[in-house]
Amino acid sequence: MANYEALLKGHEALAEGTMAFRLEKPAGFTFKPGQSVNVALIDPPAEANSTRRVFSLASAPFEDELAVATRMRDGSAYKRALGSLPPGARLKLSGPLGSMTLHEDRARAAVFIAGGIGITPFMSMLRQAAHDRLAQRLLLLYSNRRPEDAAFLGELLDLERKAGNFRMLATMTDMNKSARAWQGERGMLDEEKVKRFVADAAAPVYYLAGPPVMVDAMSAVLRRIGVDDEEIRSEEFYGY
Repeated sequence: MANYEALLKGHEALAEGTMAFRLEKPAGFTFKPGQSVNVALIDPPAEANSTRRVFSLASAPFEDELAVATRMRDGSAYKRALGSLPPGARLKLSGPLGSMTLHEDRARAAVFIAGGIGITPFMSMLRQAAHDRLAQRLLLLYSNRRPEDAAFLGELLDLERKAGNFRMLATMTDMNKSARAWQGERGMLDEEKVKRFVADAAAPVYYLAGPPVMVDAMSAVLRRIGVDDEEIRSEEFYGY
């Protein structure tokens, strides 16, 4: 794992309580879609455990800059410090990290199941696949409480319209607290939704990313519908 320094190029809101941070891509830094990076503050807060965090890269390898995204709601000292940095501030990076990358057998479909900010590694995969015009079948089940909370939702809807091999089922679990209209699915992801959406996919490999409770629940759902453990790859997001 190599170490780098990078400039913060900017940050913007992706959804309510969620920020994206854009970083310069250091010379020589390469990664695979779905991998992560360790981001360390050069001048961290005094609080314990406020120096560094691991983030999945939402950007794709073909892009000129790196992007990570995180929930800001927990108010941690690290996130407050990161959010207050101005463009041009320097950060330390190490990586890439992780092995939850797209399988190489393009004849087999990939089924991504994301809860909340767990969408980030799949954004990297989907952006790179669109850039490469990958013929592989890609399916995304994406669960959020409300449309207001759903990071990258507009980009994903646009990608679905443009890419014939990509389909998405987005579901909202708490629409009674939303101020937006939503014509799509509602309720938790369950066996019926998964089986209906994935019904005609060829020998799929499943990828899970989200809060630990969600990853555990969806792993159980997949086992109940007959998916073997070796066909399930997962990544848990603790508060990110």
